[in-house]
Amino acid sequence: MSTEIPDLPTEITPQSQDFGRWYIDVVRRAELADYSPVKGCMVIRPYGYAIWELMQQGLDRRFKATGHVNAYFPLFIPESLLMREAEHVEGFAPQVAWVTQGGNEELEERLVIRPTSETIIGTMYAKWVQSWRDLPILINQWANVVRWEKVTRLFLRTTEFLWQEGHTAHETAEEAQEETLRMLGVYKDFAENDLAMPVMDGEKTESEKFAGAVKTYSIEALMRDGRALQAGTSHNLGQNFSKSYEIKFQARDKSVQYVHTTSWGVSTRMIGGVIMTHGDDGGLILPPKVAPYQVVMVPIPRGNWRETVLPKAQQLRDALVARGIRVHIDDRDSQTPGWKFNEWELRGVPLRLEIGPKDLEKSQVVLARRDTREKSFVPMEGLAGHVEQLLAAIQQSLFDRAAQFRQEHTSRTDSYDEFTQIMDGRPGFVISPWCGSAACEAAIKTETQATIRNIPFGSEPATGKACIRCGGAATVHAWFAKSY
Repeated sequence: MSTEIPDLPTEITPQSQDFGRWYIDVVRRAELADYSPVKGCMVIRPYGYAIWELMQQGLDRRFKATGHVNAYFPLFIPESLLMREAEHVEGFAPQVAWVTQGGNEELEERLVIRPTSETIIGTMYAKWVQSWRDLPILINQWANVVRWEKVTRLFLRTTEFLWQEGHTAHETAEEAQEETLRMLGVYKDFAENDLAMPVMDGEKTESEKFAGAVKTYSIEALMRDGRALQAGTSHNLGQNFSKSYEIKFQARDKSVQYVHTTSWGVSTRMIGGVIMTHGDDGGLILPPKVAPYQVVMVPIPRGNWRETVLPKAQQLRDALVARGIRVHIDDRDSQTPGWKFNEWELRGVPLRLEIGPKDLEKSQVVLARRDTREKSFVPMEGLAGHVEQLLAAIQQSLFDRAAQFRQEHTSRTDSYDEFTQIMDGRPGFVISPWCGSAACEAAIKTETQATIRNIPFGSEPATGKACIRCGGAATVHAWFAKSY
C-alpha cells in the first residue's frame, strides 16, 4: 500500500469491470474506512465503526450466554515467552513486529507487539491454575493485534486490526474439543443470523491449521466475485501451549496434569465479508441487524415543510425508536431528495422512508427497500409494526439470496482438467476428491491458486474415488476455492 493516499472516488466502479476496485470505492465512498499515513494501517470511520460495534454486541451477547467473561491482556509480549512454543513462533515469525527501544534506552529484551495472545495468556493461566477446581477458565478479550502484512486491503488484511480472541483452559481433552466446536457454532450462528452470510463449517487441513494447534476449524463464506473468505476460526490447542507454559493442575485423582486449551477469534474482516457478500453496483447493502441506521427518513421539502412534514416525520421516528429500530432523519437543506436517495443507497441503509405534503394528506409514507428497490405506500397507522416485519423480511431475503448465489457457484468434479478450467474464471467452491496428501494440496495451490478451505462437517466419504491431483485413493471430498 502506498503512503500516498488516493483521492476519494466520485463514482463507484462496477463489480463486473473490476471487483477489487469496486470494493475499495464502496469502503471509501460509504465512509467506512480510509487509508492512514501509517503503511498498511487503516482508519475506521464512524459509520464503519458503528457496524463493528453492532457486530461486537451480537458476538459478546453470545459469548456471555455460553459462560465466557471478558478480560484484557498486555499488547507487548517478551521475546522469551514467545520462543517457548517453537511451532507457534515459526508460524508467526514473518509477521511479527518488534519493539527494541523504549524512550532513549535500548531494551534488554525485545518485545513483540501481539500478533495473537496465546503466549501471554498461557503464562497468566499458569499462575492462576493450581487445581481442577480452578477449571474451566473461559476468557475472551476484545483487542487490537499487529501482523506485518506485505499486501494489505481495507478491512480484509491490514497490519493492525481489531478482533476478539477467546482463550479457554479445560480439565479434559473432551471438554476442550467440545468448547472448540461450540464456539465455531457460535460464529456460524452469528454469521448466518446477524450478517445474513451463509457459511460452511468444517475442519482445516494439517497445512492450513493454526500454528501450534492440534485441530483448526473454520467458517468459510463465498463472496460475490467467487472467492472464499475465512470468516472465523476455532482452534483446539490440546496440551501444546500448556506444556510450553507449564499450565498444570492437581487432578481429581491427585495426579498432576497439563490443562487442555482452546483459542478462537473473528476480526474486522467480517465487515469486508458483509460488503462483498451483499453489495451491488449501487454500493453497500447492509443486513438490518448490523446496519447503523435501519431506516433513513427523507422529508420532501415543499412549501412550509419544516412546520408540517418535519414534525410528523419526527413523530413517526419516535414511534419507530420506541420499538428499538435505529432511525435517522436526513433533513439537510443543502442536498436534494434525489441526492439523498442515492447517498443512503450507497451507504446500504435497509429501508428508506419518504414523506412529503401529499403523503400527509393521505396519512401514508413511501417505503423503499434497499435489497430489491421495491417501493410501497404504507399507512402511517401501524407503521412501526409494518417496518419491523419489513426489516425481518429484508434480513431473510439477503441470506436467501447469498445462499442461492453460493449454490449456483458450487460445482463438483472428479477431473483435474475440468478442475483447472473451472478455477480459471470466477469459480466459487469446487468439491473434489483428495487423497489427504500435503504434497497434492501444495501442487494444486501452485498450479491453480486454489486452496482447500476446509473439510465440511458431514462431508460424504470419497470411497472408491481417485484424488484429482495424483490419482491415488481419495480419502475425503474437499472444498476448494481461491480465497482472500
